Amino acid sequence: MAKKRVCFLYIAQHHQVWHSLSVAVAMARGWPDLKVEISATTQELLDYVSGLLAELGGAPITLVLLPPSWMRRPGGGAPPKAPMLIANAMRLARYDAVITPERTTALLRKLGVRHPILVYTQHGAGDREGPFEPRLRVFDLVMAAGPKQRDRMVGEGWVKPRNCAMVGYPKFDLVDALPQRAAPRFEKPGPVVLYNPHFHPELSSWPKWGWRVLEAFAASDRHNLIFSPHIRLFETASSDDRAAFERFAEHPRIHVDLGGPAAADMTYTRAADLYLGDVSSQVYEFLRAPKPCLFLNASGADWRGDPSFHHWLFGPVLDRVDDLSAAVDRAFATHADFRPIQAEGIAETFDITDEPSSLRAARAIAQRLEARP
Repeated sequence: MAKKRVCFLYIAQHHQVWHSLSVAVAMARGWPDLKVEISATTQELLDYVSGLLAELGGAPITLVLLPPSWMRRPGGGAPPKAPMLIANAMRLARYDAVITPERTTALLRKLGVRHPILVYTQHGAGDREGPFEPRLRVFDLVMAAGPKQRDRMVGEGWVKPRNCAMVGYPKFDLVDALPQRAAPRFEKPGPVVLYNPHFHPELSSWPKWGWRVLEAFAASDRHNLIFSPHIRLFETASSDDRAAFERFAEHPRIHVDLGGPAAADMTYTRAADLYLGDVSSQVYEFLRAPKPCLFLNASGADWRGDPSFHHWLFGPVLDRVDDLSAAVDRAFATHADFRPIQAEGIAETFDITDEPSSLRAARAIAQRLEARP
């Protein structure tokens, strides 16, 4: 009998690889009756995956570059997702399972692709309401990092209980298995703040306050700053937009990364002493070890009681940034007040057990494949 073929599909930015690659490795090593392939839309992304696999010691996985080449952007970056799915629908239809960390792949069903089971691994475990949406209903299996995510998806009717697998957070497995990247070095010791604005134009603090935040840290000598926004915030930025950050290139207390490898592998969330941000799910990765947080309400959101802003209970929330350095100092000083709710938030966000999350996820997929007629 021919092996069943499963495809781990990457059609977006490199940060999404971290949310399912460890699952692909666990499946390739532990289920020899399955043929595991990884398909990506750019050679750069395949090379990135190949490098991570080599660091992990390898696995019996086939890497596939999806056509057509003319759809790839000359300057790099992910080509448009929907057109790539349309171009590759028949190719993907030949797999027994297509596993993806993003929701656009639900389009395959509208394109008539019926044979493979569709699996959504998620790419974060945050609170923003955007990921809780109708396309989840299209997937045959949806992963949940913990009870918070599972209960909301099921409770709001996006996922049926039988189609939801609570598996923990496979990204942690990958982070823990790889050598830790060196953290940024600053001229003088001091608390390190990670400023991590989201890309959402209406919820992000960047459009309204971003430059004021950077200038405040540049003018202060009390804190070191890592500026690492969500990878999508500057993905399509012009060279002029990027050049505007050159004034901080030699600053002794500021490190700027607009989307490099360290922005995806938890280098900065592990190195920082305080998280400064808005609605990014990276706050939960930062809080794997409880530490101070400070949130920026640049949109004037009425956030109290809204589950999409639940993480804003983990630290002070600012409605203005007139004296940011003092606010950072207060966040450090009052962290003890927030530690209990931070611990509670992490417990409900990540269902961590003695068994690796990647193995739990791989088993859930394999069992779903076995159960199909």
